[in-house]
Amino acid sequence: MASKGWFITFEGSEGCGKSTQIRRLSDLFRSMGRDVLPIREPGGTPVGESIRHLLQHDESAAAMTPAAELLLFAASRAQLVREVIRPSLERGAIVLCDRFLDSTTVYQGVARALDPRQVASINDFAVSGTLPDLTLLLDLPSEEGFRRASLRGGPADRMEQETASFYEAVRAGYLDLALEHPERIAVVDAAPDEDSVAKSVKQIIKERCHGLI
Repeated sequence: MASKGWFITFEGSEGCGKSTQIRRLSDLFRSMGRDVLPIREPGGTPVGESIRHLLQHDESAAAMTPAAELLLFAASRAQLVREVIRPSLERGAIVLCDRFLDSTTVYQGVARALDPRQVASINDFAVSGTLPDLTLLLDLPSEEGFRRASLRGGPADRMEQETASFYEAVRAGYLDLALEHPERIAVVDAAPDEDSVAKSVKQIIKERCHGLI
């Protein structure tokens, strides 16, 4: 991309360890004196955090339609891109984002069975050309992801209450997307311990983001 910074996104189903790997990578970049910004989707802005609460925890969301869900995720992303991501990249920061447009492609377009052309059009409008330099897909069997997610404690949010078949569709959708965009999406085996996964993440960044590490 034409910006001075680097935009790296992390994708994967529940319990795959995205938050852990983003934290570790952020710590690594800070130890190198780099300007790094970890953010999450939906969220990352006051508008986005309000949307996040509505999507995940508000009781009224139980009746939410797939179309409304799609548009809310897109609204949060549109705000995040314009308020946070673009200005950060322009100043030369490394932006590490927990989910981005691929989540919408897979969760709403595949698992919710919405028209993929409409999902792609809405995604394009929301990001307006701001795409990741690299996407790290942390791949994990859905049953293991559920097991790990259950160890976090606390009540499950609306998305975490979906069925096993929903998350099997999510995983398959992600792997298909990686095959479709190999130049951008790198698949990381998330089954090993977090140290091993962190080593894999670091190696991929060395290979694909020349000079970043």
